[in-house]
Amino acid sequence: MARAPLPGAAKTRLQPLLGPQGCARLQAELIRHTMRLAERAAPADTYLALDPPDAVEPVPDGVRRLGQQGEHLGARMSHAVKDVLRQHTGHVLVIGTDAPTLSLAHLREAATYLDEGHDVVFGPAVDGGYYLVGLRDRSSVDVDLGAVFGIDPGLWGGPGVLAASLALAHTAGLRCRLLEPLRDLDTPADARVLARDASVPSVIAELLRPPVIA
Repeated sequence: MARAPLPGAAKTRLQPLLGPQGCARLQAELIRHTMRLAERAAPADTYLALDPPDAVEPVPDGVRRLGQQGEHLGARMSHAVKDVLRQHTGHVLVIGTDAPTLSLAHLREAATYLDEGHDVVFGPAVDGGYYLVGLRDRSSVDVDLGAVFGIDPGLWGGPGVLAASLALAHTAGLRCRLLEPLRDLDTPADARVLARDASVPSVIAELLRPPVIA
């Protein structure tokens, strides 16, 4: 799941630090980095769901494009998962591009928990959201994704997303598991922390540093 790297529309909360063009360059690199990571985990089954759906964004030959559809993030993720399930059998991992410390080990750990019988795996973000949601193998696209993504639409983007999602999943009788928390890249404060994190790819860390004006 990714917002297209359009100046003025991508990573807008970072604009005071990086400016619209800097945010667009950062988003483009985050997409490239995340696609490379996803392809390592699922070489033949990686999808890029873009917002807006008609955005022109180059993708590697092995990545299939989807357009995001829906009025809020929960609806867009649900729609993307249903699109994937029409073409794919097996577990589905939904990730964004905002967690540059996400690793192949995290993706494999999530898949292992799904193999062990957990219905849903969440990767908590330190801001109260989540950077990953994994869904166990389903035999039909008619699965009730509302039990995962059907929280109050007004909560998306706020600090209560994970708690509300877990409560909804537990009410539906789904067996859930959590990965370790990671920091999302949303604000200038996040950028300053992640720019110093050795696990962040160097090209992304460099893009997080504000331009120097001589």
